Formats: sequence, structure tokens, C-alpha cells
Amino acid sequence: MKNSEIQELSTEELAARIGEEKKNLNKLKFAHAVSAIENPTRITKVRKDIARLNTELTKRKAAATSEAK
Repeated sequence: MKNSEIQELSTEELAARIGEEKKNLNKLKFAHAVSAIENPTRITKVRKDIARLNTELTKRKAAATSEAK
């Protein structure tokens, strides 16, 4: 997922997407633990996507806090 795509999402969509990606990450980790998955780099990509989503959510919360002051 690209940063431009992430910025287009609403705050509620970001929170929902983070939850979905975390579930996906857990499934990938479990599948990899049981038997080696075909492309283990997917785990890294999902982790980075979660980090990007969290970063954007944090930016928005900080902006909302600074506007409130």
C-alpha cells in the first residue's frame, strides 16, 4: 500500500484497515510457523504497511490535538 493511498483514507477507515492488517499478519505468521509459506517476504510487507497506517493515524491525531489548542 502506497502512502498516497493511505492519505486518501478517512480516520475511521485507517483504524479499520489497521485491524484487518493485524489479523492478516497473525494468519501469515501462523501459516509460516506450521509450514513454510511460499513468499515469506509478505510478512515483512504487511508489517511495514501496518507501520505506515499507524504513522498516518498518529499524524492525524497530533494535527487534531494541535488544532484544538
